[in-house]
Amino acid sequence: MSAAAPALSSRFRPLPRPSRRDIGGKGFTALSGLAVLLIAAMVAVILGNIVWFGWRTVTWDFLTSVPREGMTAGGIFPAIYGTVALVLLMVIALIPFGVGAAIYLHEYARPDAWFTRCVRFSISNLAGVPSIVFGLFGLGFFVQFVGRGIDKALGVDVVWGQPALFWAALTLALLNLPVVIVTTEEALRAVPREMREASLALGATRWQTVRNVLLPQAMPGILTGAILSVSRGAGEVAPIMFTGAAYFLPYLPASPTDQFMELGYHIFVMATQSPDVDATRPLLYGTVLVLLMLTFLLNLTAILLRARLRARLAGRS
Repeated sequence: MSAAAPALSSRFRPLPRPSRRDIGGKGFTALSGLAVLLIAAMVAVILGNIVWFGWRTVTWDFLTSVPREGMTAGGIFPAIYGTVALVLLMVIALIPFGVGAAIYLHEYARPDAWFTRCVRFSISNLAGVPSIVFGLFGLGFFVQFVGRGIDKALGVDVVWGQPALFWAALTLALLNLPVVIVTTEEALRAVPREMREASLALGATRWQTVRNVLLPQAMPGILTGAILSVSRGAGEVAPIMFTGAAYFLPYLPASPTDQFMELGYHIFVMATQSPDVDATRPLLYGTVLVLLMLTFLLNLTAILLRARLRARLAGRS
């Protein structure tokens, strides 16, 4: 009996008390989970409210017709067309300049040079500038300075020197430029250094290494920047208020020098300037729902393209 007692006591030892570090870790985990649940609940409430009040309005006639009767009837097809055209022009103008700047900063520029430090400082400050400032800059620089300068050089009346789709797209491209530069640099930094050194050791020039080795490997990260810029560009209102968006245009823009309707600005106008709030409310919810669906569709296209590129790169490796 005396020999079995120590064995039983060692087998049924009491559990150690949790330390303060364990209690703090569990508390932090609980708070983090609570924050995630609150965010998910808020997103669900917002999306549910928009879908509940907007799905009845989204019909085929609403998507394909023009607004009528002071925008209290009709559809939003000109706004859909203008939003898609604006985002596509923005991406076309944004990606080459953003990717080119990131390649120069990461591959060619000296990190300790004063010019490189100034550029990086400017990019950081540019990311924190309010969007309304970009709108005023686009009006003063693109429309008043560049546009009117082109009109004077061509000897024509006001063609380029007015708010237009082209200037609004360039303003949004400038707004999203820091996002593309930062994401592209991170994607280039994620490429293994051995691949770069192997390409140079085999006799390839620096540009050949960038074009054939770095860019294909970094393309998923570059598309991530494009996805973020599409999400932000499709919902911005302040930069395009001064550079091209129109209050009411029941026709489609025929050229980049025309004004256009845009979903975000259309929502702002209906929410603040409508003479009949009760008649406008269903159209407002339907337009918000269409804007969300269009943004998700554009993002989904870019995400699928990124996944396809990743699968192709994984197959090569």
